[in-house]
Amino acid sequence: MPFPSLADLATSGVPADGFPTVDELRDDLMELSRAHPDRITASVIGRSRLGDPIHLFTIVGGERSVVVAAGVHPNEPIGFRTVQHLARVLIADPDTFGFDATWHLVPCIDPDGTRLNEGWFAAPLRRDDYYRGFYRPAPDEQVEWSFPFSYRGFGFDAPIPETSALMELFDRVRPDVFVGLHNGEFGGVYFYTNEADAVLARELSAIPARFGLPLDVGEPEIAGLDLLADAVFRAPLTREQIDRRIALGLAEPRAGGAGTADYLERFGTTTMIAELPYWCHPDAADTTDTGTSYRAVLTAKAAALQELHDVMTGILDGVRGDMTIDSPFRRASEAFAPGMGSVAAAERVRIASPETDRPATVAEVFGNAEVVRTFRLRFGGILRRALAAEVHAGTASPSVRAALTALTARWEDWLAADPHAQLAPAPLNALVGVQLAALFATVRRRVAEDAE
Repeated sequence: MPFPSLADLATSGVPADGFPTVDELRDDLMELSRAHPDRITASVIGRSRLGDPIHLFTIVGGERSVVVAAGVHPNEPIGFRTVQHLARVLIADPDTFGFDATWHLVPCIDPDGTRLNEGWFAAPLRRDDYYRGFYRPAPDEQVEWSFPFSYRGFGFDAPIPETSALMELFDRVRPDVFVGLHNGEFGGVYFYTNEADAVLARELSAIPARFGLPLDVGEPEIAGLDLLADAVFRAPLTREQIDRRIALGLAEPRAGGAGTADYLERFGTTTMIAELPYWCHPDAADTTDTGTSYRAVLTAKAAALQELHDVMTGILDGVRGDMTIDSPFRRASEAFAPGMGSVAAAERVRIASPETDRPATVAEVFGNAEVVRTFRLRFGGILRRALAAEVHAGTASPSVRAALTALTARWEDWLAADPHAQLAPAPLNALVGVQLAALFATVRRRVAEDAE
């Protein structure tokens, strides 16, 4: 059966804007399972740290096993709409795509964290609302980065309940393909895959343009990644990141545990992640050289992130003895404050490399500046929420109140300096279309490889 055209995947059934809450997403898929009990079944694979059920929806087909998980990071809800639409496509005809597979859909793997972001889910999506209501867990509380590992004296063996639920699902179904539905924030589209497959990489790289979205060809999230095609990277394994940091003379490799790609190595699973922006910008895809030195760009970035580290650690050091609430915002702040210093230190190492002695591209200038803006608003905002929790609970000392006032003023200045604050979000149907097209391209490629 021929693979459907990309246009078939960008359907009018996807809302123009906005995201479902945890309860709305669950209720929608439960209603689907009640309406189509012969096609889709609901089960619970675990419970969150706060006791919320983690649901699995299974559409039985052939012997191949595909696992799709959304909400892997709780500030990334594009995948919620993708799962809703994917379920409907598969219910209509499980064999539409000729994959002979059983589909296991986890619509929201981190309900606790997601609920702390729901304040900005309703349309219209605006950057100021997003950052005011932003939450991302500390690394060791993230599903994606709390898988167990042990390597070169470093290790992690404290997976959170949500991660344990996903591990048990993986162990049971031994997936041929796993797709984690992630998204970025601003710029363009990029992808990760755990296999150095040039055919799949070229196909993934070509998908966004079909939906009118730019690629992100600027600064990658992690330096030193293997580039497979424009904006397509081989997903780095935790042991590779540790090796690289040790080789560079950096201290602690990083906080938290391993990722899904590490865990799924044991099953030979093909893993793909499509990172999609809420807001697009053409500079993310512009490879024109600028008159600005790449080394100077990295130097400015390192200095700004070091300043953010100093601001956050200074505030935390000043109020730590007065804070009484062990909130997720506080735990995240305690992790991300030193994390900004680690990122700055890694950039200073890169600055010394001869490879940085060249002009920066437009995309690199844009991407590095956006990292600084994003981290200030993200992590400064989380610290604001930690301090505000004390105020709202009536437990804040004068020093906590003063710290919140000072940080709020500084954070508002950072927000006011954002030149893209009023940018309209990307069309949601295009974002969902890219995720679905990338998902089906990955599964189709795995089927072709198995047949060779």
